[in-house]
Amino acid sequence: MRIFLLGATGSIGSAILSTLVAAGHHVTALCRSDHSASAVARRGAAVQRGDMRAPRGWAHALRDQDAVIQAAATFDTDMAEADRAVVDALLEVGATRNSPLRVVYTGGCWLYGDTGGRIVDEASGFAPIPAFAWMLDHADLLMRCPGLSTVVIHPAMVYHAGGGVFDDMLADIRAHRPIEIRGHPDIRWPLVHRDDLALAYQLLAEMQGLTGHFNAVAQTGVEIGRIAATLARASGHDGQLTCRPRAEVLAREGEWAEGPMLDQRLSARRLIEATGWTPQHRDLSQTFPPG
Repeated sequence: MRIFLLGATGSIGSAILSTLVAAGHHVTALCRSDHSASAVARRGAAVQRGDMRAPRGWAHALRDQDAVIQAAATFDTDMAEADRAVVDALLEVGATRNSPLRVVYTGGCWLYGDTGGRIVDEASGFAPIPAFAWMLDHADLLMRCPGLSTVVIHPAMVYHAGGGVFDDMLADIRAHRPIEIRGHPDIRWPLVHRDDLALAYQLLAEMQGLTGHFNAVAQTGVEIGRIAATLARASGHDGQLTCRPRAEVLAREGEWAEGPMLDQRLSARRLIEATGWTPQHRDLSQTFPPG
């Protein structure tokens, strides 16, 4: 397939790029800088220069693609606005297509809100934290466009050997500090390794008959205190924790900080049954074995 990838140099996007190229797909990656262009070219992708915030400079490149994967984000105050620019570009392209363009759009586990100890799936409904509610609006626009065949992937908390969602904990460990926990150690995070997640993106891009929402989760919900203990054992850390109260964290870090303090348990049964996705990283100790 000819697949256009946004976010190819990000933590998740770089894994998606490697997975797609290894599967034999022809990938074109949007690159804003010379450094990014060189990096993706070395890994086997064609380069389309441009900024996701200004799609009029690159949207023409979407016309001859079979699929588009939107895995890019600014992670800044303009995050929603920048994503909407991409969505509008896809809608414009969809309006001109004779056959639907496959779109894999990225949502997130925080769109389910706090699950209250329940294991929830795509049929459970969404309760997004306010900072990211716009993702559902954008997904709905894409799914209602007849010129697009849209699937929305909701990754769990994404990690890898270098960190990912564990970056802050690993930084504390390397600095020989107590590991800071936001909220409470019993808060549960659904988890997925980025290599397993990348395969889910590939499968959803390829299986063009599938539409709707799909969760990508390998571990339903793991207490963050247990996560910290696993990381500590792997590094010879004493495992001492510092717990920051919810109100203090929100005052210090803003509304985005609500996400990591959600207690969540999610199911990926729909993705597994529809695509045969089989995550290889089913336990943290595979990636972070005892030291």
